[in-house]
Amino acid sequence: MADFKDKVVYQIYPKSFQDSDGDGIGDLKGVISRLDYLEKLGVDYLWLTPFFRSPQKDNGYDVADYRSVDPVFGTMEDLEVLAEQAGNRGIGLMLDMVFNHTSTEHEWFRRALAGEQKYMDYYFFRDGEADRPPTNWDSKFGGPAWEYVPHLGKWYLHLFDVTQADLNWENPEVREELKKVILFWKEKGIRGFRFDVVNLISKPEVWEDDWEGDGRRFYTDGRHVHEFLKELTADTGIGDLVTVGEMSSTSLENCIRYSNPEEKELSMCFSFHHLKVDYKDGNKWELMEPDLGELKSILKKWQLGMQENDGWNAVFWCNHDQPRIVSRLGEEGKYRKESAKMLAAAIHLLRGTPYIYQGEELGMTNADYTDISQYRDVESLNYYQILLERGKTKEEALKVLSCRSRDNGRTPMQWDGTENAGFTSGTPWIGCPDNYREINASMQVEDEDSVFHFYRELIALRKRKKVVAEGRIEFLCDDQPEVFAYRRSLEGEELLVVNNFTSRTVTAGIVMGKGDYVKILGNYAGKPEKGAEGVRLRPFETVVWERK
Repeated sequence: MADFKDKVVYQIYPKSFQDSDGDGIGDLKGVISRLDYLEKLGVDYLWLTPFFRSPQKDNGYDVADYRSVDPVFGTMEDLEVLAEQAGNRGIGLMLDMVFNHTSTEHEWFRRALAGEQKYMDYYFFRDGEADRPPTNWDSKFGGPAWEYVPHLGKWYLHLFDVTQADLNWENPEVREELKKVILFWKEKGIRGFRFDVVNLISKPEVWEDDWEGDGRRFYTDGRHVHEFLKELTADTGIGDLVTVGEMSSTSLENCIRYSNPEEKELSMCFSFHHLKVDYKDGNKWELMEPDLGELKSILKKWQLGMQENDGWNAVFWCNHDQPRIVSRLGEEGKYRKESAKMLAAAIHLLRGTPYIYQGEELGMTNADYTDISQYRDVESLNYYQILLERGKTKEEALKVLSCRSRDNGRTPMQWDGTENAGFTSGTPWIGCPDNYREINASMQVEDEDSVFHFYRELIALRKRKKVVAEGRIEFLCDDQPEVFAYRRSLEGEELLVVNNFTSRTVTAGIVMGKGDYVKILGNYAGKPEKGAEGVRLRPFETVVWERK
């Protein structure tokens, strides 16, 4: 498997990164124009979310042609130039493969709708009456997971939007088609792949109603998923590349198998349990204060479980589907910079490969939209109506969206303080947060006290100290929910990482000997106070000590 433990991945949402032609939509030439910035940050891979031809019902995760570049993003030549110029800077490209489903505008699905049996078998079409879907499962975007096709007298499965029809991986012809897609992009010089909701690809043999939940227990980490991933990896030769699977509602046990090198499936896994600690009663659309004790418990469980069984985590706070972490677990006001740095250190120094989502390295915040007309995300628009139907007022529904909407992570990258944050000379496809004049790259790149420079230091530390990339992890301060502390150790090297997750001063119950540890990184000037009862941490303080 590829050597990736000392690497850092930067996620780019091309639609919102940099517009080069003034149409208000980011593109590949825009990414090329910002490569120097990314090189300065020090990242090793650029994960590009889908730029393939798509009707954009789900912002590109509804793919109509896996081997093309949608004209809105540029041309295949642009992609080839990007791969070459990034490679010249020591940066590899990682593409996002949406293999659980295709757009209903994909040729395969169009031919299925035309009644061609071969292509109907590429999807899940089931007979049934117009008022009786095959199961009572819910779509993850709201509403039923089945859509009726009157002229066929059949239903098709869509676990996501109605325009995203699930592929039938049980059909070997489908698997062969998808392998060809991987080989096509490998020939273009692509050096990594991220597989969207890949643990949902294996569906059940028997279709049955779920009277306990929304149906996910019947298809999550399904019966043949490990076989399918082993086959895909072996037949495409991607075991030598960096690969990561997005795992929806997965289990630790399955992620150990997905990422253990001996299994020869994937390099690492994304899991999302730690990002549900502010879901009231487990419901994304009900708000509550983050449960810091639960956050610590989940991270500890996954870190130690993967460590003891040779699995590997992708460690992250943000992506295109998540709100901004500063708004969620930090603070947008007085301690925005301190909390952004603390959250960075807390996640980057864990055991795993760190992922940075565009703008995270600047401390970007949620959009703070005030009207439904400002939103673009299909999930958010659907759930706004659902929340209203459930009895919430418009104000209450908008409050939920302001905290939960995926659009929070999709606002334009904030490059400078000029109009539209330097993202476009035209009208952006989605609006910028009002704070772009105070939070932007041009203000931070040359400021050594900035969030940007703190991320640079974290990336450099991973490459400089093997203990960060490969060391074991041990957790401390279990009885203090507000303190997230752990020790990394390897062959005599040792780091101690202590984080205060609150806006108040706390004392971490860690007693340290005088002179044993030297501070090598922190978000406050000066040395932390050490006392007989522990270390006094200022609001959102992070400290990294090295044992001498």
